[in-house]
Amino acid sequence: MSGDEETPDLGAANQRLLRVDGDKGLSLTEKLAARLHHLSYRTPLHRFRLRGRYPLRLMGVPADPIPGDAAVGERILAGRLIHAGHNAPVTARFDDPAAPPEWRDWAHGFAWLRDLAAAAPRAAGARVAEPIVARWLGWHAEFDALSWRPDLLGLRLMYWSAYAPYILSSGDLVYRSAVLNAMARWARHLDRAVGKLPDGLPRVAALGGLVTAALLIPGGDARQQRGEAALGDALDAVLLPDGGIVTRAPLDQLELLELLLLLESVYRARDLALPAALGLAVARLLPALRGVTMGDGMPGAWHGSGGIAAARVAHAVECAGGSTVRPARHGADSGYQRLNGGKTVVVADAGPPPVARVASHAHAGTLAFEMSDGAQPIVVNCGGARGLPRPLSPELAAGLRTTAAHSTLVLDDTNSTRIRPDGALGRGVEEVVANRQESEEGSWLDLSHDGYARRFGMRHRRRLFLSADGTDLRGEDALELVGGRLGRAKKGRIDVRFHLASGVEASPTVDGLGALLRLPDGRVWQFRTRGGTLSVEPSLQIAPDGRPRATQQLVVTAPADTALAWSMKRAGK
Repeated sequence: MSGDEETPDLGAANQRLLRVDGDKGLSLTEKLAARLHHLSYRTPLHRFRLRGRYPLRLMGVPADPIPGDAAVGERILAGRLIHAGHNAPVTARFDDPAAPPEWRDWAHGFAWLRDLAAAAPRAAGARVAEPIVARWLGWHAEFDALSWRPDLLGLRLMYWSAYAPYILSSGDLVYRSAVLNAMARWARHLDRAVGKLPDGLPRVAALGGLVTAALLIPGGDARQQRGEAALGDALDAVLLPDGGIVTRAPLDQLELLELLLLLESVYRARDLALPAALGLAVARLLPALRGVTMGDGMPGAWHGSGGIAAARVAHAVECAGGSTVRPARHGADSGYQRLNGGKTVVVADAGPPPVARVASHAHAGTLAFEMSDGAQPIVVNCGGARGLPRPLSPELAAGLRTTAAHSTLVLDDTNSTRIRPDGALGRGVEEVVANRQESEEGSWLDLSHDGYARRFGMRHRRRLFLSADGTDLRGEDALELVGGRLGRAKKGRIDVRFHLASGVEASPTVDGLGALLRLPDGRVWQFRTRGGTLSVEPSLQIAPDGRPRATQQLVVTAPADTALAWSMKRAGK
C-alpha cells in the first residue's frame, strides 16, 4: 500500500468469480427455434388456440405502489408521447421504425399509464388513454413480433390491470369487450410462449403478466399454479444467492424490484397471500441494491446504469419495507465490494462482466471503484446509456463502455474485456479474485483480474484500504506476470484513471505528485501518488437528464512494470 502499514493477518472473506462462455450469446439453434415459434404464432391454428371466453370484468384493480413522472404525464395530456429523446403525437403508431427501440418498448408496454395517472385524475386521463388503446387494438389485435413480444405482453397486462380505471371507463360496450378480450388472448398466448423463453429478465416480466392475468381474469386457478411455479424458477435464474442480479446492472435490480412490488399489489387486490418465492426475491434484492448505492442515494454507474434518481431508489426500498435493511458489503456472488468508514463509501467492481446472453449493455470496467463523502460523490465512472430521458450518440454510448471510462487501470489503451462490433462483450476478464479483511483500523480489499492475461501475460492487481473513520483511502495498482509467462506488456504503459464527479475541482500540487480536490461544499481531499506521472485531464459524466457534463479526471501514467501507490485523504474535519 501507499503507507507504512502492513496488511493485518486477519480472517479473510475470499471469493473467486468466473465468467464461463461469457462471449457467447444465444446459440444458432436457440435463434432458429425462436424464429420457428414466431412463424407458428402467425398461423390460423394459433389464432384458434387464442379463442375462448373473455371476462366481463377484472376481479380486482391493483394499486400501483410506484409513482409515475407527472411531467411526462402532462406532456401526454398535451398530446405528446416523449421518451428516450423521441417526441411523437399520441396518435402515432407505436411500431414506427423511426422511433428508437427504447421508445417503442416503452410505448407498447404502456408503462406511460403510470405517468399519465400521476398527472391527471381518472376522468381526464381516460379521455386521453382510451382513444390510444382503441387505436392500438386496431393495429395490433393479431400477433406481430414486437407488440406481442412476451415481456411486453407481460408488462402490458400488469399496467392495463393497474390502470384499468383509465382504460375501461368508457360506456362503449364494444370497446370494453375488445380490451378485456385482448387481455384474455394475451394470457392464452403467454401460456404457450413463456416456456419457450430463455432465462433472463424478459422471462420474469412475461411471467409477471401471466400471473397477473391468472389472478384477475376469472377461471385462472390452474394458470396461477403454473405461473407461480415458473416465476419462482425464473427468479432463481436471474437472482444470485447474495441478491445481486445476473446482469450486474443496478438499473436492472431496481426495475426488477419495482416490477415485483407491482405484482405484490395484484395479490393484495385479491386479498391473497404472497407466494414464498415472491417475498423471498424482494428480501434478497434489498441489501444488494442498497450495497451499490452511494452516499447521495444514487446507485453507482455500473454496466449501463447511471443517473438513477435517489428518490426513485428510496421509494422502492421503502415500499419493500427495506429502509432499515443494511447494505450488503461483501458481494460473494454479485462481485460488488462495499467499504464504509465514517461518512465515506467506496464500492468496487470485484466481479467479471456478465455473460453476453443475459446482458447487451455491459461495460469493461472490472476493478473500477466509486467513492463518496457523505452525499457528495468524488470518484465516479463516466456513466451509462440506459434509462436516460434522451439518447446518447452511438459513439458516446460505446465510449462509456470502455475501460478508460471507468476509474481503474488501463493497459496500453486496451479494454480489459473486448467490446465486439455487435456490441456484446467478448473475451477478456474470465476470473476475478477478491480477498477482504477487516480490522479496527479499517477495511482492506486485495483484488485481481485476468483480463490482460491472454493478450499480455499480465494480471491487474488492485489493493484498497479505507480507514475506519473514512478520512484515508489508500490504493496500489500493479500488473503481475501470469504463471511465469513473459509479459508482452512489460515495456508498455499503464494509466490509472480517477474520474471525478461533477462539481469536484482538481488543482495539481507544485511537486506534480498530487492534487487538491475541492468539493462543492468547500471540503478538500488530498490526492497523492508515488511511482508515476500525474496529470489532470478533461473527462465527462452523464447527468440524470442524459446530458454529458464536463468534468475532470486524474490520470497516473507509468511504465507497465511499475507498482503505482496512491492515497486520498480528507483535509480537516
